[in-house]
Amino acid sequence: MPISPRSSIRSLPAKSNSERAAVLALLAAALCAAVLLSLRCGSQNIPVGQLLAALRRGDPNDPSLRILLYARIPRTLAGGLAGCALALAGTLIQAVLNNAMASPNVIGVNAGAGFAALLAVTLAPGTVGLMPLASFLGALVTALFIYALAARAGLSRTTLILAGIAVSSMLTAGSNALTLLYPDAVVGATGFMLGGFNGVTLSAVRGAGWYLAAGAALSAFLAADLDVLRLGEESAAGLGLHVGRTRFLAVLAAALLAGAAVSFSGLLGFVGLLVPHMARRLVGGDNRWLLPAAALLGGSFVLVCDVAARLLFAPFELPVGIVMSLLGGPFFLHLLLHRRKGRVYD
Repeated sequence: MPISPRSSIRSLPAKSNSERAAVLALLAAALCAAVLLSLRCGSQNIPVGQLLAALRRGDPNDPSLRILLYARIPRTLAGGLAGCALALAGTLIQAVLNNAMASPNVIGVNAGAGFAALLAVTLAPGTVGLMPLASFLGALVTALFIYALAARAGLSRTTLILAGIAVSSMLTAGSNALTLLYPDAVVGATGFMLGGFNGVTLSAVRGAGWYLAAGAALSAFLAADLDVLRLGEESAAGLGLHVGRTRFLAVLAAALLAGAAVSFSGLLGFVGLLVPHMARRLVGGDNRWLLPAAALLGGSFVLVCDVAARLLFAPFELPVGIVMSLLGGPFFLHLLLHRRKGRVYD
């Protein structure tokens, strides 16, 4: 059974390739600015010139260099990669489910990755490289389950979202149970559940790197096929597209990206919901442009939110997941309750 015969993703005015290229260049510049801001700002603000001087000197006892190497660089790298990955995952899931309200956290993919990651560290604490693999498997199983609900039950868009929220709630309950039953094994689980980059290490990011690279490469490979899929399942099949395989590979790519990001960032919310919509308004719905735009915008968005989380109540630091939820909650309600001709989307 086809998924959602009526699209909930609005068609936007077509943009020329030169306009899209200019937007991508601006987004790349914005990401570079966000990286510099993240490296500079924190509990101790360090001017960029001082950071560069510390790198040139290379003095291991220099406090600025130690802050840069052991705190700012891992955190900035983690934030940028997590934002890119979650934004790409959200774009893919919205394309697969043909649903503008779908995202990794809303339909439970993030929660599935988080539950599997906590279960892995509970059953095999200290096992190197297990957490990214477990996160990917948890994300994949959850994404396939939600996709099966949509394909087999013919759920409407809003009903599908509500089903995803129910699945997410059950998985979150399982994660909470693990933190209560095995507190020693899941030390730091509170920060993981809220989402954030405080204390993230380069080794954690490196362990997820292969999953991120594979997911990004697969999403780029699928961009043209996803554009064909936008025409509708029957039209896409008539043009020779293997619809089932394309949808499965897109779900696989989204699970790789979301699972890898969750393994070192925790349960960050609403990146995969907010960013694809913003990117779609900037470059249109062509996935060959939309996917890179979403990745660049996602990295910038997460880094800026992380800087805000550090500075808003300094010297106390908020988990960045709280900041994102404060931004994403109202946006999700707007999408859920948006009216067309006086009716709520159904």
